[in-house]
Amino acid sequence: MGFLHDGHLSLVKKSKKQTDITIVSIFVNPTQFAPNEDLAKYPRDIERDKKLLEKHDVDYLFIPDVKEIYPENFQTFVEVDRITKHLEGEFRPTHFKGVSTIVSILFNIVKPDFAFFGQKDAQQAAVIKQMVGDLKFNIKIVVCPIVREKDGLALSSRNFYLSKKEREDALVLSRSLNLAEKLIKDGEMVSENIINKMKEIIYSVETSKLDYIKIVNAGTFEEVDKIISGNRIYILIACKIGTTRLIDNVLIKI
Repeated sequence: MGFLHDGHLSLVKKSKKQTDITIVSIFVNPTQFAPNEDLAKYPRDIERDKKLLEKHDVDYLFIPDVKEIYPENFQTFVEVDRITKHLEGEFRPTHFKGVSTIVSILFNIVKPDFAFFGQKDAQQAAVIKQMVGDLKFNIKIVVCPIVREKDGLALSSRNFYLSKKEREDALVLSRSLNLAEKLIKDGEMVSENIINKMKEIIYSVETSKLDYIKIVNAGTFEEVDKIISGNRIYILIACKIGTTRLIDNVLIKI
């Protein structure tokens, strides 16, 4: 959706290595924002984005107009079912309908062979994978690792909203994930115990307001009460720091 950072550019770099032609789309998609969310103030700087993409030798930049994507009398939406009903879907019930619709439109326009998404939006990537499989898109979805600041904060366009104090407080997300990894490495396998320890870190700053911490199967996104050796899990966080809602996660292979 633009206002590019190194996380976005890591997808460009991966595409440049893996494919012959790299196309970037920038589109702040209105259908994935609820009426009470930040569509109007979502950060935008298209000229800066263009310069960054030129620097990284992107072949094409596609910046459609809203009326081009959603013309008058637009009536058709794409909705993935079970995987969208919890986690982000619980707190943002219209979000994934908008995401799957815009991505399917962009896929039909561009007709890519590969599409690169970031792990930071892990549930979104899983939803797209489900849609691509179900609707028989001939596209390989590549999920690229989270890119972080040196102090651990996951890169996000919404970090722009954080005050200096909030920026410091936001580190509780990555710190709690690091603690969870250590607990699991040390043998703790009960999800509730891990989550309770993570909450202690999240609630150690006054600006935090937690939406959820969940431990889920990395394939199905179903919650797991106990972590089983041999499985892959995501630990997922959504938390407001001040008024800014941030998400973060870690993928762990047991």
